Amino acid sequence: MAWIYSFCRLMKASLGTVMTLLKLLKEMKFRPAHLCWHGMGVGAGSVSDAVRKLWYGLPLKVVSYKDLYGWTMDEIVKLIGLKNNCTFCGVFRRQALDRGATLLKVDKLVTGHNADDIAETVLLNILRGDIARLSRCTSITTGEDGPIPRCKPFKYTYEKEIVMYAYFKRLDYFSTECIYSPNAYRGFAREFIKDLERIRPRAILDIIKSGEDFRISTSTKMPEQGNCERCGYISSQKWCKACVLLEGLNRGLPKLGIGRSRGANNEQSKNAKEAKGIDSIQSKQCGTLDF
Repeated sequence: MAWIYSFCRLMKASLGTVMTLLKLLKEMKFRPAHLCWHGMGVGAGSVSDAVRKLWYGLPLKVVSYKDLYGWTMDEIVKLIGLKNNCTFCGVFRRQALDRGATLLKVDKLVTGHNADDIAETVLLNILRGDIARLSRCTSITTGEDGPIPRCKPFKYTYEKEIVMYAYFKRLDYFSTECIYSPNAYRGFAREFIKDLERIRPRAILDIIKSGEDFRISTSTKMPEQGNCERCGYISSQKWCKACVLLEGLNRGLPKLGIGRSRGANNEQSKNAKEAKGIDSIQSKQCGTLDF
């Protein structure tokens, strides 16, 4: 069985999670087919070079945002600024995982999300009023009905436990933080959860349990999943979020796809009207695999 592992965001100890998961998968005699991409703000060359040295000689495929979308994260930040850059990185990263997994023809996609990550996501979804996502973000395995299921084996494992394991097992890893992450919305949720944990050590697991216990009313109409008309990726809208964001970038209107469709602010409405009369600029479409 072929597995794929991705390190999802470069923050402190994240690559400790990577190496820990790799070691455990090897001990369980799984054959990992590894995927890494270097479109994030820590520097493409430094990340890919460091990861290559630490990958224990196992197969590694490096995929960049530039290859997939025609933009680097540095270029996006230069255009959008530091306030909403994580929106682009998050959307592109999630789709890049699926595109890379399809490219490598793997059976499962395994990520290193730990209990801290999932608790942060639960809190963020509640703050955004996006209750429908809670069941998905708290599930260990998602996408069983799709071509490539995703697994989060570290769902109940604290980040500090993973770091301690990597340290005492003398696993090689480096820790760095994305230079564009200080203003990320998730960072505020992370600080809040850490404060809660100091008061109540079980706070992280309690938040995850709360997310699991939320139920969507049977009378609530959920959006139907379809496919993006532009790139074919899974989407409940005419265009997937990545294509909407790319359209804004390519038209010189980077804020076009930011925010939710309901309650869009005046600036976004103005950008949308301007975009209707502008011809598309030739650029790579979302998710191209021709690299």
